[in-house]
Amino acid sequence: MNPLDEKKNMKILDLLEEHYTKFRGGLANYSSPFQLLIATILSAQSTDKQVNSITKKLFSNYPEPSSFATATLEEIEKAISKVGLYRNKAKTISIVSKTIISDYNSEVPTSLGELVKLPGIGRKTANVLLNDWFEIHDGIAVDTHVKRISYRLGFTEKTIPDKIEFDLMKIIPQDKWGRITHLFISHGRAICKAQNPKCQECFLLEYCPRAGVDVD
Repeated sequence: MNPLDEKKNMKILDLLEEHYTKFRGGLANYSSPFQLLIATILSAQSTDKQVNSITKKLFSNYPEPSSFATATLEEIEKAISKVGLYRNKAKTISIVSKTIISDYNSEVPTSLGELVKLPGIGRKTANVLLNDWFEIHDGIAVDTHVKRISYRLGFTEKTIPDKIEFDLMKIIPQDKWGRITHLFISHGRAICKAQNPKCQECFLLEYCPRAGVDVD
């Protein structure tokens, strides 16, 4: 990396941390790594608000892997029907719960390699769990905000989440991997929106190439 680019990138990260001091995941109502794993599965193509609207009751009724493993698919579907793709998610939740019981003694694994072995679990879900619960920083969770903002900032030209993640891991110090996702999400919600980004109000304007943004 060009030393000038590295200096600029570090300035961007510093500014993000200065502006978004209270960052945390948007998911709520979980009290164990297993529950966060389930909430993250539910969040795919659904808003955090939608997921949070059902998880308090859901985790009261299904707090552990055994709760979902002994439930029928129809019961799980009914319990999560307010989120998108609920039928597919019900299947994933059922088989993941059974696999955690059979292969991991009912304990959620704590490594990226083991988590992605679980049926239907990709790097994004695994990284959310590792970073937000276990504080293990083996990678960076790439959601739609991270994908969009990474491209606009010139951190990557890739479009596939796993490839974006590996580009970011080369640029961002590992001690920031756990919070960069939340910083990008905060920035995406406040300023760098998918439609009509507020570039002229952005504190990163001086450093941002605005890749892919129509510039007046």
